[in-house]
Amino acid sequence: MLITINLREFYPFYTHDVFVEVTVEVAEELKADKRYHKAHDRRMRRNKGYSFDVEADFEAAALVSNSNNPEAIFFAMMDKKCNLCNALRSLPEIQRCRITAHYLHGKSQTEIAKSEGVILNTVNTSIKRGLSSMKKKMQNNFCDLTDMCPTSDL
Repeated sequence: MLITINLREFYPFYTHDVFVEVTVEVAEELKADKRYHKAHDRRMRRNKGYSFDVEADFEAAALVSNSNNPEAIFFAMMDKKCNLCNALRSLPEIQRCRITAHYLHGKSQTEIAKSEGVILNTVNTSIKRGLSSMKKKMQNNFCDLTDMCPTSDL
């Protein structure tokens, strides 16, 4: 069965309406992808854009970079990863564990609070303070490139 969709709803580079007939399965996949991206945007706004996904930054840096040198792009990404590792390592152990559990292992703050036997507000405040501290350290170029921390364990 075929249905008609407007490509402008799914692709931002279409500036005018373009109607095509596609199968129901294709239309559902396009709608699911659109929902996924909206949810991702909401998460980014809610978490104020904090991301520990270095691979996503690699693509962005490659597009923005004026250098065509892959080695320069690689070392820039390693520098970011190193900054992140050092900033995370500089936190007190409890903040580091809570941030790691929440952002890297995907646990909710409620789950962390229950497993530690503390109230939710304690975990929430600890994560906020830890992220704030990490942000300050990363803005101060906290990394020495000779310390290849991405290979170390946290």
